[in-house]
Amino acid sequence: MSDPERAPREPDPAPGEPGQASPAPGSARKPQAPEPAAPDPPAAPATPGPPARPRGRDALLAGLWPPRVTRSQLIVAALLFVLGLGLAIQVRAASADDSALRGARPEDLVRILSDLEDRTGRLEDEKNALEEQRTDLETSSDQAEEARRQTAERERQLGILAGTVAAEGPGIELRVTDPRGAVRADMLLDAVQELRAAGAEAIQINEVRIVAGTFFTDENGQVRIDGRAVSAPYVIDAIGRPQDLEPALNIPGGVVQSLEKEQAGVVIERPETVVVDALRSAERPDYAQSSS
Repeated sequence: MSDPERAPREPDPAPGEPGQASPAPGSARKPQAPEPAAPDPPAAPATPGPPARPRGRDALLAGLWPPRVTRSQLIVAALLFVLGLGLAIQVRAASADDSALRGARPEDLVRILSDLEDRTGRLEDEKNALEEQRTDLETSSDQAEEARRQTAERERQLGILAGTVAAEGPGIELRVTDPRGAVRADMLLDAVQELRAAGAEAIQINEVRIVAGTFFTDENGQVRIDGRAVSAPYVIDAIGRPQDLEPALNIPGGVVQSLEKEQAGVVIERPETVVVDALRSAERPDYAQSSS
């Protein structure tokens, strides 16, 4: 008879496991070599996440710098700059005028106000005179004679303004001495303009009649009026209301103060009668003709 088939041998249990017998003392057992550990799989590369958003002051700085300027923003900035510049110039000019009046003395302010009231009164008188002339022409029985009379009067007035007719009447005499030779043509022109604004009807400087077309120049250190040389002392005769002419020259920062700053001597007198007898020749126009 053959031996029965052997059952397959089970591996010996590890010592200390439950249900398994410990090796008998004194029995030798071959040590088993440890199995090599499986290598770790390679780590997957980290994918970059979204950058962290700045917060607080960093967010404010990031929004302001670097600046992002568009064409429309540049145009708006240029317009605002021009507007601001214009407003600054206007405010500065207004403040300069206000400061000049603010620094004036009370008597100077009263004089300026009186001068403005006098100018208003003269304009009102001129308006009334013109209205009276119109009424006389409309109501006169002999309108032709009245028209001739008014025409002759008007011709005389225009002759005085044009410098072709001598004139006399109340007014002032302004005498300017110039020991340093510092008086310029523009200073005399300022005096003429102030007198005209105050109502002067006829003016002459030394022997030169002043009319609407008169011009002042400086040439080789000498003042010339209409091309004629005039020298100090400069005597300005003006016919008009003295109460209006003299204050116009003495206003703060006016003609008298400007001349005195140049150490020029200024004397204003009110003679009983001022004579303006320097004449100009009547010039015929080259192209203009009467339409009547």
